[in-house]
Amino acid sequence: MPDSAAEPGTAAARGVAEEKSALSHPAVAPDSTAGYGDHPDQVIDFYVPRGGAGPGEAAPVVVVLHGGSWRAPYDRRHISPFAGFLAHRGFAVASVEYRRGAEGSAGGSAGGPVAGRWPDTFDDVASALDALPELVRRHLPRADARRVVLTGHSAGGHLALWAAARHLLPADAPWRTDRPAPLRGVVALAPIADFEVADKLDVCGGAARQLLGGGELFAERRPYADPALLLPTGIATTLVQGRADVDVPQAVAEAYADAAAQAGEVVGVTLLEDVGHYPLIDPAADACAVVAEEIAQLAW
Repeated sequence: MPDSAAEPGTAAARGVAEEKSALSHPAVAPDSTAGYGDHPDQVIDFYVPRGGAGPGEAAPVVVVLHGGSWRAPYDRRHISPFAGFLAHRGFAVASVEYRRGAEGSAGGSAGGPVAGRWPDTFDDVASALDALPELVRRHLPRADARRVVLTGHSAGGHLALWAAARHLLPADAPWRTDRPAPLRGVVALAPIADFEVADKLDVCGGAARQLLGGGELFAERRPYADPALLLPTGIATTLVQGRADVDVPQAVAEAYADAAAQAGEVVGVTLLEDVGHYPLIDPAADACAVVAEEIAQLAW
């Protein structure tokens, strides 16, 4: 267990301070925004590369999927400073919005935001990724669409892992593809990567169970949604995890890596000492630079 587990008060206080820092940055406006559907949340923000690539050199594309427990209050704006940070590192960035749980939906706490919508959240991520190649050509002319890395934070890390495993979905899944996605890799940041372990630990207030509709639907829908059941992907994958994370504990990432190993696949796990949940997407934190380097190792 992380050393911080012996001092829960200290870990919780650090988590609050880290969240405050990460969410204190002003939103970074994209260079352009395009829709991939008719719903207001079916949009992608594009950030052109501002450094890194040489003159005339095409930049890799980083697709960003934001977190927030798949719940409505958190949208892509909170991760826009991270998207801008990656653009200044020389990446072309596509930050995906998707439908999330509404206030007081079925399966959630009374009056509170529910985690995700079934099947809408998955419909949107699949549609966004399918539409991305054409949208990249139109909105990121300096990008190399042949070099794409998926990244996502927390619930977005789950969605990144899931999107890379669509070719392994059950045959009756509407999101299934007939071949692996043409990705250079996935870098999942403190991902909710194993639903069984996340449910046992009550991660984010039972968000994984809510996402699948709760009750008996949790077990019924897990084969369609749980990345730990969709292995091996055949796609290079790295998990970046803070050892001091009290929101999505290290055990969740380790469970996914263990499941991958049992399936015959090696998944990289980068563990960061004295780092909680939010520094991974906080441009002011050293951990964010580590994330950029992990992405670069797969992208360039």
